[in-house]
Amino acid sequence: MRTPRLCSVLAAGLAAAISLNSHAAPKSDFSVCWTIYAGWMPWEYGEASGIVDKWAKKYDINIDVVQINDYVESINQYSAGQFDGCTMTNMDALTIPAAGGIDSTALIIGDFSNGNDGIVLKGEKKTLGDLKGQNVNLVELSVSHYLLARGLEKAGLSERDLKVVNTSDADLVAAFSTSDVTAVTTWNPLLAEIEATPNVTKVFDSSRIPGEIIDLMVVNSDTLKDNPAFGKALTGAWYEIMATMSADTAAGKAAREHMAKASGTDLAGYEAQLAVTKMFYSAKDAVAFATSPKLPATMTKVAEFSFSHGLLGEGAQSSDAIGMSFAREVVTGDQGNLKLRFDPTYMQMAADGTL
Repeated sequence: MRTPRLCSVLAAGLAAAISLNSHAAPKSDFSVCWTIYAGWMPWEYGEASGIVDKWAKKYDINIDVVQINDYVESINQYSAGQFDGCTMTNMDALTIPAAGGIDSTALIIGDFSNGNDGIVLKGEKKTLGDLKGQNVNLVELSVSHYLLARGLEKAGLSERDLKVVNTSDADLVAAFSTSDVTAVTTWNPLLAEIEATPNVTKVFDSSRIPGEIIDLMVVNSDTLKDNPAFGKALTGAWYEIMATMSADTAAGKAAREHMAKASGTDLAGYEAQLAVTKMFYSAKDAVAFATSPKLPATMTKVAEFSFSHGLLGEGAQSSDAIGMSFAREVVTGDQGNLKLRFDPTYMQMAADGTL
């Protein structure tokens, strides 16, 4: 999934130093990158099926869709200007490129986690309140860390009431099988594997905070401004893929089977992940989400968490250090440092059938 990072803000700062002096201009060749996750597999299918190429040709441009094995590395490469767009979560869009000074736009809101991320306890511990006094293994400074913080908030607890143990996503399942580890926070498919362990209880998951862990296609704002054809082609391709994969047809099943195989699972495994991912198959639904007043409120929570964990950069004096803009001219944070934009313009074009 969205394998997160440690100290990636520093890396983003270095990347920003490389790219801040470059200015976007009209061009014809573009590239975007993605990493394996249920909600981002459509990009792989779009490349393999020729759908992305078809839409790129419609606008007389070329778009390369490139898989990167390391999630954080993909965002750092995007921040350094090596890619024009990249798949990432809302929190990472804020804390890596935006915190590194890269003005970025959430072009497509693809989905939000609706149970794909969860907290699991072992043995007699069966409630959120039972986290008190425990060690909780997770990937520190990740969306899992954010999920834990939100769960604790709902239970009337805080991180001071427990100890976070930073654990690589590659080691979480093995760690949970030991007697020393009694609580973990993680994502699918790791979450499903851990839940299958006897005598465990999932005490909280992202369905309790719907719409807060969001998966995006983020693009460079200057590139998008100077090259609207890039935004139109990417968005048009995305919603053609959405229509194909969501159809209850042989073609839809074949598309999902392709994505399942490409992500290392089978159709049943992939569809189980989709079942706890709120995909916005319809552009109209994505626009409704993007224009809801809940989105700025969510990003304010994300900014507060990020600031409290030192993820907004060394110079950040408050959670308002980075400005974010939304539909209907809503702006939060520092308007003089506006670096993250949730712009539904292109999704609206898709909804209106004008791409």
